[in-house]
Amino acid sequence: MKLTITRHHLFGLAATVVLLCWALPAQAVRIKDIATFSGVRDNQLIGYGLVVGLAGTGDKKDSVFTLSSMKNMMDRMGVGVDSRALKIKNVASVMVTARMPVSAKPGSRLDVTVSSVGDATSLLGGVLLQTALKGVDGKTYSLAQGPLTVGGFSATGAAARVTKNINTVGLIPGGAIVERAIPFEFNQQDKLTLNMRNGDFSTAQQIAERLNSVMGGPYARAVDSGTVSMDIPPQYKNNLVPLMASVENLEVNPDTPAKVVVDEKTGTVVLGRDVRITRAAVAHGNLQITVQESEQVSQPGPFSQGQTVVTPQTDINVRQEDRRLVMVEGATLQELVDGLNAVGATPRDLISILRSLQASGSLHAALEVI
Repeated sequence: MKLTITRHHLFGLAATVVLLCWALPAQAVRIKDIATFSGVRDNQLIGYGLVVGLAGTGDKKDSVFTLSSMKNMMDRMGVGVDSRALKIKNVASVMVTARMPVSAKPGSRLDVTVSSVGDATSLLGGVLLQTALKGVDGKTYSLAQGPLTVGGFSATGAAARVTKNINTVGLIPGGAIVERAIPFEFNQQDKLTLNMRNGDFSTAQQIAERLNSVMGGPYARAVDSGTVSMDIPPQYKNNLVPLMASVENLEVNPDTPAKVVVDEKTGTVVLGRDVRITRAAVAHGNLQITVQESEQVSQPGPFSQGQTVVTPQTDINVRQEDRRLVMVEGATLQELVDGLNAVGATPRDLISILRSLQASGSLHAALEVI
């Protein structure tokens, strides 16, 4: 059965926030856009600190760890104070996180994220006191301090409250100074490892062949679907930057398996370019039953001996859409979309149809629900 699709049908599905990866030929992309290189990575740092200077939006008086932190800080500064006398409404306990590149050297600056861990209502206007940021090995690699940038606000009245974005998380651009470098020498590597973001055997083999072709020898090999290992050519020993500059800009045509991704929370459906559907007949309709309850009051006449009677009344309305069987066959993604347009599928309907097609064995793609 051949479907005749009008312009109205084509625009119907386009207006339903369905994202489609059209069935176009694979385009060449750079290796650095689909893979990462061994030794080129970030390291996560974390620390615990205090934010001061808040306008009464800090932690409450029953925040024991904030009181303890303030007491310890005062003691280290030579200020003796009774913890019971401390007022912490202008102070908040926070966790400070940062990502440190392996190439960062002492004196480099890092952006940090500051997040409240107590019951503070806002970090707006706060200043982070000096906080040591440590790595997974427990060593201090950076020190963070400075005023916070908060991208939200909150206003509270007697009977209402308005909040925009999250005001218990702030940023300090360049707020951390690196004190210790990562003990790693990039140029001393004997081989490079390329880790693909999306594993695929065809793409891994294609990258290895492309590298060998450019380097003029069997230096690279695909280890598995997500890893390509390359020996360092003699001319690049102890000088990997020129090699990296050449390798990362090489272009390949990545291949990916056919996949349909469904986000049920938003009704978004993404169909990969290689999705195929064998011939199947689809009918999709909705049955709506509406039950509305109401009460009818009957009042007796004046000076009568009657009583007021309440009579319940129920209205039931049934509506069922009349949808015919439509033959859907997707030799290409365009034909698949045209067929679903003819059925009149919305994004929510499309999710049900795709699941039914997979259950029937007509959908030749992996269906992933997120």
